[in-house]
Amino acid sequence: MNEYDSELVAGILENQNYIRTDAADEAELILLNTCSVREHAEEKVHARLSNLKFLKKKNPKVIIGVLGCMAQNLKEDLLRTKPYVDVILGPDSYRRLPELLSQRNESNDNYIDTKLSRMEVYDDLFPARREGINAWISIMRGCNKFCSFCIVPFTRGRERSRPIESIIDEIKQVRDAGFIEVTLLGQNVNSFHHEGRRFHELLLEVAKIDGIERIRYTSPHPQDFDDDLLRVHTENAKVCNHIHFPLQAGSDRVLKNMNRTYTKQHFLALAQKMREQIPGLALSTDMIVGFPGETEADFQETLDVMKQVKFDTAFTFKYSSRPGTKAAEFTDTVAEEAKQDRLQRMIVLQKEHTLERNRLHIGEVLEVLVEKDSKKSEKQHQGRTRSNKIVIFDKVGEKPGDLVNVKIIDAQGITLFGQIID
Repeated sequence: MNEYDSELVAGILENQNYIRTDAADEAELILLNTCSVREHAEEKVHARLSNLKFLKKKNPKVIIGVLGCMAQNLKEDLLRTKPYVDVILGPDSYRRLPELLSQRNESNDNYIDTKLSRMEVYDDLFPARREGINAWISIMRGCNKFCSFCIVPFTRGRERSRPIESIIDEIKQVRDAGFIEVTLLGQNVNSFHHEGRRFHELLLEVAKIDGIERIRYTSPHPQDFDDDLLRVHTENAKVCNHIHFPLQAGSDRVLKNMNRTYTKQHFLALAQKMREQIPGLALSTDMIVGFPGETEADFQETLDVMKQVKFDTAFTFKYSSRPGTKAAEFTDTVAEEAKQDRLQRMIVLQKEHTLERNRLHIGEVLEVLVEKDSKKSEKQHQGRTRSNKIVIFDKVGEKPGDLVNVKIIDAQGITLFGQIID
């Protein structure tokens, strides 16, 4: 979502005749688009701003701005500790950027706008994307779930969906620019709702667009994943057989304290249903260890879910307290040593499952979308299957954007290795 928002802001600026530069010391305007989901992300922004301070001393006319969730959540702290920051804009205020920059050129005052909107979806603005294979497409903004650990509803506001026609227009634009894959973005995509039309209906409309070969989305919420969405997966080949399905925890007690609104059994039953009905499905997930009050027994329940589902990949995190959330008020914190130990055990188990799932593909012929050169050899390409598996293979004349058939001959870690066949 932040990458999409950065492209959105770039589009606004390019319409104002700004030109990108990759060198910070050449820039007249430097904007940091920020995230507040985890403490580490905020620490990186503070460090980056400290590094940029010398540019301000060198050239007082350079404008430094902070955008996004951290601007929304920590504006007072930024003003107090980083007085050289000129512009602070929340996620719903990007339209005002040209106006604020014009005002900033006329005076040296700080400009702040962090008002949240119940309406803003930027449906008439189009991001400035660089060349690529996959295009991020925001279909909605905000979230109504209020998970007790999550700051997003407070930094991005309440849920609102874009008109389907606006989404389709943007996808046709990226198709015309050479993209053949899109990923639909939302904090909870399966609660998309606009003028009576729901998420599965949006997917069907996107699938009608000639030239778009693959459709992905992230992330659905387990409580809202219904049979209509499952049916779209089973009946439309363009909708990829990969679902990011956030678990967060496997203990019903912890899930309740997280306000996740589903149970362990509900999650397991739905995961099994997905695997039974969608051929070749890959499931990825998010998991948090060390949530306040989590015991070793609770953690073992999470490992039990992992053993039953065997996720293809997982994003694993130690719980990070976010001021302003309900969980930040909980006092039964888990010791850092226990968090680290649990995280390490979770990572070891997930690596076993990833390799086991990937080895099932050895001997299969899979359709791969060529993305770029392999990091390790200019003689090899890297691409992805419809199930979002990374595949490395020797070049035989194909180029990025091509769809090729690759026979899988090996699996190591998260990566498949293969060779193109006719």
